[in-house]
Amino acid sequence: MRTTLDIPEPLIEEARTLLGSKSNSETVVLSLQELIRRKRIDELKAMMGNVKLEIDVPKSRRRPRS
Repeated sequence: MRTTLDIPEPLIEEARTLLGSKSNSETVVLSLQELIRRKRIDELKAMMGNVKLEIDVPKSRRRPRS
């Protein structure tokens, strides 16, 4: 998909250097992927302690008898 963006040149250059990417498109794609990854991690962290799991750990570690 083609989209025209007005990104400040120093910003895109710094991102390209940090990411080691070769093109502006690759820089933008990698940046968006990293942003999404970090936001998902933050969402999971926010859920920590809110999910109640009723697991019998010793029972779950036993191997089924053949």
